[in-house]
Amino acid sequence: MEFLPSVTYFKPAGVPLAQLEEVRLTVDELEALRLKDVEDLDQHACAARMNLAQSTFQRILSTARAKLARALVEGKALRIEGGNYRLVVRAPQCPACGQRWAGTPVPPVVCPDCGAPAARRWRHRGPSWGQT
Repeated sequence: MEFLPSVTYFKPAGVPLAQLEEVRLTVDELEALRLKDVEDLDQHACAARMNLAQSTFQRILSTARAKLARALVEGKALRIEGGNYRLVVRAPQCPACGQRWAGTPVPPVVCPDCGAPAARRWRHRGPSWGQT
């Protein structure tokens, strides 16, 4: 898993929290939604990124989509918490050549391998820089 959400609770506008039922979406279900529906990866790539069998990924994705639909259609609050996951934090990566710098807290100003300038946007996934 490469992503932890910074916002973990959603509720319908105008409805007091005390009147709402909740739907609980696990962090691994959110990751399945992110990989498939936001990053637009095929299911085999998603399963590989989550270190799961494709059939397990499909089950998690189906459950997540059903929970999300239920929350939206029935006007329920959505809480994201729990689940079975292990966070992977990737090191900074050069957008030009793909080189990563393990243990580097911030990307270098210029890529030492290809010389890409700092003006280019560096890719980052996860809550902090660190080793993959």
